[in-house]
Amino acid sequence: MWDSERGEVTQLLTAWRAGDEAAGERLMPLVYAELHAIAARYARDEHAAATLQPTALVNEAYLRLVDSDVPWEGRRHFLAIAARTMRRVLVDHARARCRDKRGGGVVNVTLGDPASDAGADPIDIIAVDTALERLAEIDERKARAVELHYFAGLDYDEIAHALDISPATVHRDLRFAKSWLFDQLRKE
Repeated sequence: MWDSERGEVTQLLTAWRAGDEAAGERLMPLVYAELHAIAARYARDEHAAATLQPTALVNEAYLRLVDSDVPWEGRRHFLAIAARTMRRVLVDHARARCRDKRGGGVVNVTLGDPASDAGADPIDIIAVDTALERLAEIDERKARAVELHYFAGLDYDEIAHALDISPATVHRDLRFAKSWLFDQLRKE
C-alpha cells in the first residue's frame, strides 16, 4: 500500500520524531490506512465471535504508537513496531474478555499465510502469543520474522531487509517457526 510513499513515510516519521507536528498530521492518513489494512486482515481471520472491530484495533494501536517513545528508523521499523503493538492490543483484548466471561471469550485468529488461509481453523491468540514468546526465547529472529509476516503483513523481501538476512533465510525461518508453533499449540 505504501509503495509510492515509502520514502515519504520514512521522511515524515523522521520529521515527526524531531518534533515537526505538521509531519505527524501528514503522516497520519498514510499510517492509518496501512494499519487499517492490517486490522482488516485480522478481522477476516478472527473467529466470528470476536468483538474487536478493525477500526477499534487501529485506533488503540495508533494511540499506543503515538504515545510510544520510539526513534522511528523508517517504514519497515514502524510496521514492525505496529505489528507488535497490534499483537499486544489483540492479546490484551482477549485477556480482558476472558476475565469478563468465565471460561470463554477468547479471540481467535488463524496462524498461516495471511493470503491463503481463508478457511483455516481459528487458534486462540493468547496461546499463539505465549508460543511466540517461547519461540523468541529460543530464537528471537524467527519470532520477529513470524511477527513481521503474520502481524504486519510484510513480504519475504521486506522481512529480509528489516532483519538484515536473505529472503531464502526468511523462508527457512518462517517454515521452521510455523512448524514449531503448530507443534507448541497442538501440545496445549
